[in-house]
Amino acid sequence: MGTMSRRHDMQYCSECNTAGEAFTHDVSNKASRNGFRESRPADSRGASDVHVPQDYRERPSAILGAVVWTRDITADSTTPVLPDGCMDLLWLNDRLMVAGPDTRSHHPSVGGNPRVSGIRFFPGTAPTLLAVPAHELRDARVDMAAVWSPAVHGHAVDLLTAAPTPAAGLEAIAHWRATDVDPVAPAMIRIVTELRAGTKVADLADTLGLGTRRLHRMSLDAFGYGPKTLARILRMQQALALARSGTPLAATAALAGYSDQSHLSREVKELAGVPLTHLLRR
Repeated sequence: MGTMSRRHDMQYCSECNTAGEAFTHDVSNKASRNGFRESRPADSRGASDVHVPQDYRERPSAILGAVVWTRDITADSTTPVLPDGCMDLLWLNDRLMVAGPDTRSHHPSVGGNPRVSGIRFFPGTAPTLLAVPAHELRDARVDMAAVWSPAVHGHAVDLLTAAPTPAAGLEAIAHWRATDVDPVAPAMIRIVTELRAGTKVADLADTLGLGTRRLHRMSLDAFGYGPKTLARILRMQQALALARSGTPLAATAALAGYSDQSHLSREVKELAGVPLTHLLRR
């Protein structure tokens, strides 16, 4: 589905701050266009950095806004997967699974096969590709055999096993699903973009010509939770990205829209389950 926002498992979706960036995904500082990028420790300037496991790699996907990644889970893996508004299709312990949208941090456990591969989708796009409402998968890791019909699941596994790597197979599955549906929903992109910019939920509903109740229902299906929760998660991800870039925490709080640094710390602790200082290294 670093600190990993999975999902980074990890996600750094919050680094995309404009409508154009939001769907092309700013990956220039995270992945080489020619293949996987290995994570690096903080640079020599001593800037704060979000914890990124040394055994995590990612690259941009040909699927717009998506990132393909691999990670080796070991007994001493302590980096949690943080809420980020995204969903991932996973190859985990020789099973095709989906990581639903998280409202709290997830701590991956060591299984039979420590290598996990995934494709992380831009917020709001996975439910259309996977044909399942996001709220049905909230805070869950689910076997796709329980989501898809036997025929659909079987073809997906065939695509994965025929690919040179599980990561390539997951991307092939996403391409196959995208031939039947268009995951790019302008309204969903607009919701993410506006909430990242700090637009209030009521104002966003008015801008989209929706009532707040309808916007809430749409958000449950697309993101797994309502727009207020999504806004909190996106703001936390934006703050972590700023801190990762070396921005002082007081300035990070102000730029991300928190009332002060204490507010930032409280929100991170509530959403991530650990103090902000545990997510950053200097």
